[in-house]
Amino acid sequence: MNLKRSVVNASIETAKEVIAHFGMYLPPFANWTLDQWLDAGPEYNEIRDCMLGWDVTDFGSQDFHNIGRTLFTVRNGRPNQPNYPKQYAEKWLIDPENQRAPAHFHLSKREDIICRAGGNVLVQLTKADAEGNPSKETFLTQVDGCTRRLGPGEIVRLRPGESLTIHPRTIHQFWGEEGTGWQIDGIGYTLSAEISSVCDDLNDNVFLVDYGIRFPEIEEDEARRYFLCHEYPRAGIELISE
Repeated sequence: MNLKRSVVNASIETAKEVIAHFGMYLPPFANWTLDQWLDAGPEYNEIRDCMLGWDVTDFGSQDFHNIGRTLFTVRNGRPNQPNYPKQYAEKWLIDPENQRAPAHFHLSKREDIICRAGGNVLVQLTKADAEGNPSKETFLTQVDGCTRRLGPGEIVRLRPGESLTIHPRTIHQFWGEEGTGWQIDGIGYTLSAEISSVCDDLNDNVFLVDYGIRFPEIEEDEARRYFLCHEYPRAGIELISE
């Protein structure tokens, strides 16, 4: 069963509610309609080409509420593209309690995970060995600028305002700690951020699961309200009714 468009739509609406509750503001294109995107000219190609904007995925898990993500990419560059020379990226992530991405690591991306508001974020880290498997060795990372040695699978709790660094080839998962976030319909929500080197989701992710599809197919069970970051029409392209 593919990720449903109804889940995508609802997740974005919830994300907007969470972000507004914590007094944060998204750029205007976060609220653009489909027609506004169809009218957007090539001057907006950085958004299209660097995959800025809404990103909702279950990674092919078919279990979105446990293995999934809703996030918004605010800025990014593109590797080896002189038109997009930024060497950094920023994402805002909605962290419902216990929802997480599959365990994975990045070949080159270095990122800081920052707990911005709400409850706590739990981050589990393990160093990958030369073959990409979980290592049994200890390793170093930084928590708010303080270098710490962690054991394989160790969990670091980040309270609002706290952050840690995830170095390349470090297997990781993180999620909102149960019972600590802002409540919507009995689920606690926390807002976190990822500040990193350029994010290349098409080539830099290594998942430790059989699925690990970064942008899965979506079942169109209701009308699309937003374009996701990998769905934008090119400038001057008409949308074909689905």
